[in-house]
Amino acid sequence: MSSLVLTWVANSAAIWVVAYLFSGISVASWTDAFVAGLVLTLINAIVRPILVVLTLPITVVTLGLFYFVISAACLALTARLIDGFAVSGWFNTIVASVFISLVSTIIQSVLKPRPSHRV
Repeated sequence: MSSLVLTWVANSAAIWVVAYLFSGISVASWTDAFVAGLVLTLINAIVRPILVVLTLPITVVTLGLFYFVISAACLALTARLIDGFAVSGWFNTIVASVFISLVSTIIQSVLKPRPSHRV
């Protein structure tokens, strides 16, 4: 499975899980979660690196905490682009982005193929 496809599937599932766990996040259907996962994956692949470079001085001054704001901005942009996906408030957006990242990382580590070690 391609790395980008794996990230898409993991982000989609993470969005669905986090929307189920938190009341400030809503997803209308599994299809909307799947589309939001795709959009979030593309934003993280294209927009996030640009934002990281542009905001590097702020990130250094805040000892890396501004990176959470960048993640929240990417999630807010995703919510703005997808009608069936919504996040209410900046605090919820920051918390949701952290949990989506954690859940997505766990899902990717489970689904990622491991090389076989033959002796």
